[in-house]
Amino acid sequence: MISVHDSSVFENRLARVRAAMLQQGVDVLLLSVGHDLPYLTGYYAMPLERLTMLVVPVDAAASMVIPRLEAPRVTEMPSVFSLVPWNETDDPVAIVAKLIGSATTIAVGDQMWARFLVELLAHCPRAHYRRAVDVVGPLRMAKDAAEVDALRAAGAAADRVAVQLQAGDIPLIGKTEAQVSADISARLIAEGHDIVNFAIVAAGENAASPHHHAGPRVIKHGDIVLCDFGGTMNGYCSDMTRCVHLGDVPSDIADAYAVLHESQIAGVAAGVVGAPCESIDAASRRVIDDAGYGDFFIHRTGHGIGMEAHEDPYMVSGNKRLLEVGHAFSVEPGIYLPAKWGMRLEDIVVATPGGPESMNFADHSLVVL
Repeated sequence: MISVHDSSVFENRLARVRAAMLQQGVDVLLLSVGHDLPYLTGYYAMPLERLTMLVVPVDAAASMVIPRLEAPRVTEMPSVFSLVPWNETDDPVAIVAKLIGSATTIAVGDQMWARFLVELLAHCPRAHYRRAVDVVGPLRMAKDAAEVDALRAAGAAADRVAVQLQAGDIPLIGKTEAQVSADISARLIAEGHDIVNFAIVAAGENAASPHHHAGPRVIKHGDIVLCDFGGTMNGYCSDMTRCVHLGDVPSDIADAYAVLHESQIAGVAAGVVGAPCESIDAASRRVIDDAGYGDFFIHRTGHGIGMEAHEDPYMVSGNKRLLEVGHAFSVEPGIYLPAKWGMRLEDIVVATPGGPESMNFADHSLVVL
């Protein structure tokens, strides 16, 4: 996939990365597969056994070491790096080591394959290694206006599928969870997503498992059906969860859902610039705890989102990081009663100067079908 950003976007990002490298004492940044690479260059490397590596010195131009057979894929790329193709008979790690030179502190991307890192350690044994996420991560967390627009568009596309679900346009009764998951996936693509990342469909007792894998369970009248789905659209992710109930809602489910809805509202409202990430979790969790369901809220309240469905920052107890303008994250409290039922309600939210902005607007109530 080739990014639609022009070269000025990537030049600015590389300049900011170099400033962070200088501040943190990093001589060279190395990125292979993973989303840091396209964030800085627009190029999505295929996860192959052949090495692709972006080499960013703190004080020199960036180079992309790439298999020669992949070189045609970068001909349309913005020119923000020198291309260093390697042949099948070359040692690509040795080429990277030569570009590194005498650098003593090297930041390495989390997704670098162990085989390449082990070989690099042999080539550069005296270097000190650290994680590149400390350099690139803070930049990726703070989305710019174009990135927020991309998240907004992806959220709207997912919303349109949720509206179809809530309108009864997606057949449920008599279908298996797997069939409904496939239907939702097809609709995400039809609404503009390039890739479907997941489409969790969990009925009845299966909804008590937060990451249930949709299977052969046939959906029937009387079920609560939890649908958590999202994909990638123009490089940025959607992620939302809605529940519907098939037939009259029992009082225990209705009461719990009212608590869940209040919890989600509280979590979203807490997502203001300057608030610690853990305060979003605390706000949502307090509502559920006070209602007596605390033991059944078994995960953090949210995760960051952007080019990846799950990325920093995380809305979890202990995370003191302060929300900044452009931080995007989910607010998704859940209540799960083992062997009975489960429920979750999720929106994507962006911290803005004017307060938290939701990317999702589909009905937040427990819609009865």
